[in-house]
Amino acid sequence: MPTWGLLRKPDFRAFWTADLLSQFGTRVAFLGVPLLATTTLNATATQVALLRALESSAYLVLGLQAGAWCDRLQARPVLILADLGRAVLIASVPVCAVFGVLTLWQLFAVVLLTGLLTVFFDVAHQTYLPRLVDRGELLEGNAKLQTNMSVAAIAAPTASGFLVQLLGAPAALGATALGYLSSAGWLSRIRAREARPVVEKRKLRREIGEGLRAVFRHPVLRALALSGASISAFQSVHIASSVVFLIREIGLDAGAVGLLGTLGLTGALAGAVSARRLASALGHARALWLMTLLLGLAYLFYPLTGPGWGLVCWSVAGFGTAFGVIVVNVLQLTYQQLTCPDDLLGRVNATMRFLSLGMVPVGSAGAAVLAPLIGLRATLWTAAVGVLASATWLFFSPLRTRRN
Repeated sequence: MPTWGLLRKPDFRAFWTADLLSQFGTRVAFLGVPLLATTTLNATATQVALLRALESSAYLVLGLQAGAWCDRLQARPVLILADLGRAVLIASVPVCAVFGVLTLWQLFAVVLLTGLLTVFFDVAHQTYLPRLVDRGELLEGNAKLQTNMSVAAIAAPTASGFLVQLLGAPAALGATALGYLSSAGWLSRIRAREARPVVEKRKLRREIGEGLRAVFRHPVLRALALSGASISAFQSVHIASSVVFLIREIGLDAGAVGLLGTLGLTGALAGAVSARRLASALGHARALWLMTLLLGLAYLFYPLTGPGWGLVCWSVAGFGTAFGVIVVNVLQLTYQQLTCPDDLLGRVNATMRFLSLGMVPVGSAGAAVLAPLIGLRATLWTAAVGVLASATWLFFSPLRTRRN
């Protein structure tokens, strides 16, 4: 297949561009919010962890309902409205900072409300791709969208860190708001007509139950869901502790934290480029559980980090974990889209994300408790061992005995 592939199609190109802008904005905020809280609002490690918990708590509240609603609706309008809403919310932070009225409580509220809109955006985003491209193009489409995540993961941390250092933390969130606004503009340029889903009027609880049963009665989807939930919980322990660890124990400034993240996350780009080749060489099933195991092994390098040359451990861990996450995401999402019937896809996607991202506030809250009790480095060790143990769900599933 030519390198450009789906990008030759104007509608997919607009969707891909919107995704790139949205991913970049999200990644800038991912580092910008804890840096803003730590350096400008003097937040404690516990408060930074609570920010992470609020950011994803929306999945516990609305995750399953969003899947049922997205199966009833056209996906593109949901994506546009979610982008516009997030742009307004995030833009309120630099505006209030200019007038000197920004508080930590406002940041908590913005993160929570943005998270609610992100639930709908994420579920609709995964549901929209099979409506936009042919089923035989899903693996390529997912790989190209994950490449966006990789590029954003590489470029955004450095951009965010230096924006914070040169212009102040609120400026980084201004870039996030601009990314969401631009994403909405590109989505509005898609010309393909999206059929309105034909659904029976049934109780929401029944539709949610169908999505849950579709996941837990399927041996592979069940293993993927439980592994994803376990990984997500321990990843969140790591994420909630990492910025504070690098600034307060290793002694890095905001720019160095961003640059270090970029050096490690080059693995994300390598993973996006390699996902289809790995699936072809190893087999889809075998690549999926092997990459999950690699992800856990790479996490063990994070707590070995120290000043000076000890930072190499953080970069090695960043490369390995980013590579593993991207490959696993491409293969898992493609499997979901090929396995599930169209009228269930939104609910299955929402169930998988509910189980995975619903564990983020649990892990973040765990970091808020663990960090003051056992220290930041020991908290990172706990996260690393937990991610590695999560691979057992796939190792003892039907995936281990299959090639594809």
